Amino acid sequence: MKNLLNKIYSPAVAVAWNLMLVYVVYQIARVEYYLENSSYLNYTIETFRGGFVFDTSAIFYTNALYIVMMLFPWYGKETRTYQQICKWLFLVVNGLTLTINLADSVYFKYTMRRTTTTVFNEFSNEGNLGSIFGTELLNHWYLVVLFVVIMLLLWKLYAMPQLEAKKILHRWKYGLICLAAMLTLTPFAIAGMRGGWTTAVRPITISNAHQYVEQPTDAALVLNTPFSLIRTIGKAVFSVPNYFDNPEEMEAVFSPIHEPNDSVSTTHHLTPTTPKNVVILIVESFGREYIGALNKSLENGQYKGYTPHVDSLIAKSTTFKYSYCNGRKSIDGMPSILSSIPMFIEPFVLTPSSMNNVTGIAGILGEEGYETAFFHGAQRNSMGFQAFARKTGFQNYYGREDFCEDGRFGDDSEFDGMWAIWDEPFLQYFAAKISDLKEPFMTAVFTATSHHPYAIPEKYEGVYPDGNLVNHKCMRYTDMAIGKFFQKVSREPWFQNTIFVLTSDHTSHSDHAFYQTTLGGFCSPIVIYEPGQEPQVIDKIAQQIDIMPTVLGMLGYNKRFFSFGIDLFNTPAEDTWAVNYLNGVYQYVKHGHVLQFDGTKTTAVYSLEDSLMQHNLVGKVPQQPQMEREVKAIVQQYMERMTQNRLMP
Repeated sequence: MKNLLNKIYSPAVAVAWNLMLVYVVYQIARVEYYLENSSYLNYTIETFRGGFVFDTSAIFYTNALYIVMMLFPWYGKETRTYQQICKWLFLVVNGLTLTINLADSVYFKYTMRRTTTTVFNEFSNEGNLGSIFGTELLNHWYLVVLFVVIMLLLWKLYAMPQLEAKKILHRWKYGLICLAAMLTLTPFAIAGMRGGWTTAVRPITISNAHQYVEQPTDAALVLNTPFSLIRTIGKAVFSVPNYFDNPEEMEAVFSPIHEPNDSVSTTHHLTPTTPKNVVILIVESFGREYIGALNKSLENGQYKGYTPHVDSLIAKSTTFKYSYCNGRKSIDGMPSILSSIPMFIEPFVLTPSSMNNVTGIAGILGEEGYETAFFHGAQRNSMGFQAFARKTGFQNYYGREDFCEDGRFGDDSEFDGMWAIWDEPFLQYFAAKISDLKEPFMTAVFTATSHHPYAIPEKYEGVYPDGNLVNHKCMRYTDMAIGKFFQKVSREPWFQNTIFVLTSDHTSHSDHAFYQTTLGGFCSPIVIYEPGQEPQVIDKIAQQIDIMPTVLGMLGYNKRFFSFGIDLFNTPAEDTWAVNYLNGVYQYVKHGHVLQFDGTKTTAVYSLEDSLMQHNLVGKVPQQPQMEREVKAIVQQYMERMTQNRLMP
């Protein structure tokens, strides 16, 4: 009887065994994900429990065809050829999901979250992906070894159904048993995909991972990448919450419309006859951590950082005690810095809302007679920067092709072989082209060398040695390039009449615990340099979306404009704030605290003095209700305006 049952139920038994193997593979991938990023993540029993829920959903989605093929009540499928096809389908599908999980463990350090389908649009215009993947395969060869070992084990341990079942059973009995097995498994599969049994349970989404973690960053460990991709296919990015039923009440709490004169700095009034030029430097991956002048308390005051030239610039500039980026990707930086639009949910430029009517500092100043130009040393259309620059009002765009055509500089031999022209020659080109512009001008440059794969020109190998992290030598090189840029432009006649702003698009690798926290991962420099002005460190909270309204205030701009940020010079310290989004949680910084809001409730409040975010003060901070009310107004304003095409004043 035992032998007979084994033969009768062999397809169902084989499916159960093989799916169990997949569960093991997903857990191995999760452990690898943790080990690859252990300084950022915490692995707990709750991580394992939550991971099982999301793994179940992904496994049943990706193996649905395999399950149907194995259990389909067709008598003729019990052949060696058919079963080999099923085996190969099983191996290919689960080999692909394993590859995605392993690859995403490397990408996490750049985004602090699981990858979603927007990644396909993000890199759609890049022609160097083959080189990037090749480099990563070499750098992470151990992941290739792990993949091969796991796939060999799957091959060896795969359970092949016993074909004798066909010989023992009549057609109708065989079909009935297979049908019964399929009908029995179907409700389990549906519940697994949805994340629960009852009709009251909505299909789980990425945000559900937060119920298993204390910190938003750890949600990435609960999730798996196949699930994140599946759940974001064709999904509407923005949905409008109903925190406020009364629009006037919401506007009173927060409005992104800046009225005339409310953003005009009381300390920077300029007459219309002397409009100042504006130059914005967006430095790739240039987090606060690398800048010695902004980290005087690190390493018992002995920390020197990797940026002596930027340190020298800061000694003559205005900086802020707290300063943050509004996203974790390069494509988040441009909207935040140049159009004062933060990243919520997904990068703005990858959402349908990017087709909304929108402008930025270039468009606003262009209407005031400024000549505007954007510079990026990569090929045209890289990262969609050219399209966004044009949409937001930049009159001119200069990239790799333009650099190579300019006889005053090098040719394509200055290309780094991966992304763009090396920072040193391109910033010299940028400096020269600025002098070709008619004053007043507004211009911005986006650097590239301090980007993965963190190479520097061969002639500087050994000059800028490796540091504790793989990108430290690039930071030294880019800092040198910035220093040479300011050395060159300081001799130009327009220099004294120019506002310079230096920031980063986002942060990057970290070797200090403070910068590895959920909030620390958003610490970016915001440096405002006006030749001849007194340097100062202001005890305020600054963010990238404040750059546009602050500069407009410094220029004396007195017309209505749209901006989610504030004028830092004309706003009292207690009213300055910052917001960012990570893994379904909004972080709102104000009143010496950071509040974490998951869209429904406040999950945590930490003092900014609690640099490692170890003491959750939720329910214990008097300002919590007001902070929650304010972040709700910001989020609802954002969602309403994105979905209703209201990004203009």
